[in-house]
Amino acid sequence: MRKMTYSEAIREGMRRRMKEDPNIIILGEDVGEFGGCFGVTGDLIKTFGPERVRDTPISEGAIVGCAVGAAATGLRPIAELMFNDFMTVGMDQLVNQAAKMRYMFGGKITLPMVVRMPTGAGTRAAAQHSQSLEAWLTHVPGLKVVYPSTPKDAYGLMLSSIDDDNPVMYMEHKVLYAMSGEVDENMEPIPLGVADVKREGEDLTIIATGRMVHEALNAASKLSQDGIEVEVIDPRTLYPLDNKTIFNSIEKTNKVIIVTEETKRGSYAGEIAAIIAEECFDNLDAPVARVCSLDSPIPFSPVLEDYVVPNFQDIINAVKKML
Repeated sequence: MRKMTYSEAIREGMRRRMKEDPNIIILGEDVGEFGGCFGVTGDLIKTFGPERVRDTPISEGAIVGCAVGAAATGLRPIAELMFNDFMTVGMDQLVNQAAKMRYMFGGKITLPMVVRMPTGAGTRAAAQHSQSLEAWLTHVPGLKVVYPSTPKDAYGLMLSSIDDDNPVMYMEHKVLYAMSGEVDENMEPIPLGVADVKREGEDLTIIATGRMVHEALNAASKLSQDGIEVEVIDPRTLYPLDNKTIFNSIEKTNKVIIVTEETKRGSYAGEIAAIIAEECFDNLDAPVARVCSLDSPIPFSPVLEDYVVPNFQDIINAVKKML
């Protein structure tokens, strides 16, 4: 076991696969000598050279389009976007090309590409660099969406994302980059579509994603002092979604709150709530609740940003209200 930060775990997952497969390349803005906008690609250019770790122009459309073409013709590209907000510039390439090509070609080609997307608020980066746009991606058939919350999950899910023959959108919460944890560098890949029960409990289920997993665990720890035992589930992959683990937990607790950093309107939290209502309704003793960011652009002001984005106290309030 080795102690790594979340960002180091992502890098080491890429390094491990790049050593094994010369067809894996990295491309994006400043991913080479600079080491990536958030330092995630680090020294990979020194190990693999500029042919495999390529700096690109400032054009997300070109970055994603290049990844699509490379994947369709035999390489396994990992494209980095500086912020998930900028995927909007490459949405045609993602939605109309990457997500559709394998289907439209009758499976005669594969699209083994990973798009890394730093996401979320908390770095005081204001409205255009702090969004959580996972609902846009999960809406599109043909895209897989991964969202790790710990260094171990980041490492294991990166391995699986690179191995997958379909486009994988790999979301990384910026606030988690410095978080440390134990990682087994020889671990098996974590399969896509397998959730993780981060904390067991009997009284209520919390389904949380990304940074909100840690807010939920913090809330659960404080609630335990009041005799309330909350189960915390991290889906780890938003699509494919592990319905079985979620349903099993709800059968035990009969209550569920979904916590994400997205704005509530049109959120993927709403999709999870709908799935539970359609398939697990008889096990519910209360309506499904959501704790999400307010329906507002993320403010630059630290005080206002903290007001807009949910935290452990908002989760505690929602739990006590439901109970």
